[in-house]
Amino acid sequence: MSEQIILETRALTKEFKGFVAVDRVDLKVHRGTIHALIGPNGAGKTTCFNLLTKFLAPTSGQILFKGEDITREAPAHIARRGIIRSFQISAVFPHLTVLENVRVALQRKLGTSFHFWRSDATLKPLDARVMELLRAVDLEEYAQTPTVELSYGRKRALEIATTLAMDPELMLLDEPTQGMGLEDVDRIRQLIKKVAADRTVLMVEHNMSVVSSIADTITVLQRGATLAEGPYAEVSRNAAVIEAYMGTANVELKGAH
Repeated sequence: MSEQIILETRALTKEFKGFVAVDRVDLKVHRGTIHALIGPNGAGKTTCFNLLTKFLAPTSGQILFKGEDITREAPAHIARRGIIRSFQISAVFPHLTVLENVRVALQRKLGTSFHFWRSDATLKPLDARVMELLRAVDLEEYAQTPTVELSYGRKRALEIATTLAMDPELMLLDEPTQGMGLEDVDRIRQLIKKVAADRTVLMVEHNMSVVSSIADTITVLQRGATLAEGPYAEVSRNAAVIEAYMGTANVELKGAH
């Protein structure tokens, strides 16, 4: 069973001058699944992501990837292992074309990432793979479009394409549908299901309709600690979870069925 666990935390803890943001969290993410982290604002979800990708160092506890302790590794080493993260705010180059954005992400494979004096013609061998990735996120027809002209939802799809360009074994998606209208939310929901077919996804997400429809396992955090874990049908009926969400969020939990 341990071979099926791709990412594990053991008593993962982060304190900021006496404030415990993440409190002894034990997390097990199984290979080939979509695992969602949810919880009220301030529950510690993004801090947990920052610990996993080493933007923050844990105060105590362990992080294991495929059974190896990566707790003290640098962010670049974590990325090279295949743990790739997207952020809440879309991170693309607005004045490059869609194709050029993905090509930048692929460029490290050529070993010429910092060869600024070389002609962009040297990057042409990457274009076939770029188009494959754009097809995967339904952006093929926008390849020559300046990224600034894309809708917000398509910019997030482009960000997923650039994340895929890094060949992630584990994708960490931070609020992938934040700020989207219904049409874009549904597009990203379907896209996450599609890209998760042959990789593992760990996501922070507030939209309960997204979580309920695609997540295999849900971990609920409250005040930095694990409140509940399991499939949506089980977690959504948990009395402690309902109490933690209170009022409007409680309605969201019920309304996502």
